[in-house]
Amino acid sequence: MASSLMPTLPLQIAERIGVLIIEEKLRPGERLKEVALAKDFQVSRATIREALRILELRSLVSIIPQRGAQVTKLSSRELEDLFEMRAVLLGLVSRRVALNYSPDVKRRLYAGYDKLRAAKGNASAYARASAEMVAELTRLCGNQQLAEYIADFALRIGRYARLGLIRPQRRAQSLLHWGRLLRAIAARDAALAETIHRRLSTQNQVAALAELERRERDEHAATTRARRSPPAPTKN
Repeated sequence: MASSLMPTLPLQIAERIGVLIIEEKLRPGERLKEVALAKDFQVSRATIREALRILELRSLVSIIPQRGAQVTKLSSRELEDLFEMRAVLLGLVSRRVALNYSPDVKRRLYAGYDKLRAAKGNASAYARASAEMVAELTRLCGNQQLAEYIADFALRIGRYARLGLIRPQRRAQSLLHWGRLLRAIAARDAALAETIHRRLSTQNQVAALAELERRERDEHAATTRARRSPPAPTKN
């Protein structure tokens, strides 16, 4: 029975490629070559092909006939839609955890909070620690359906969440709100815990959207400069 619960190899590879996409080691729009990925992960091309199909279902990869797979581009509309759902769901999670607070819950949450504090100086590490905190909360909430809904789009929203945590001042603000959230949960104040977690998610949405818009402006400016630049002289 335990073996049946183990994720399949394509799913494991999909998760690992998904992390590379979230951390932008594979960037939006980048082509994904099956041969190179199979060599990197030491698996068959068939396994990579199935992993890419899984990532396509999660909207991290698009597969174009005759052209192959590529990382999907970031979208402000998708960002707003995902965070709108996430804020509501995570608010409910924190409400339930507050109602079920116990010494074991305290130990597990503060262990995660210590990792957050230790990762404050690094955007990728902090984003991973924040995602782990969310995963721990969902495990503790006692609602399997709710936990599954959040897990379903964890990878999909992960790269947007990371965008919202790139700036050091934003990570400092995030850490402050995580502390407030844990204190509300410890006080068993379910309503306050829900409000704080919704606010935390909304702040990350605003920061991620601002970062995405900044990138789009920079890319547009770079494209405009390239078009206006005179062609390089040719050598005879």
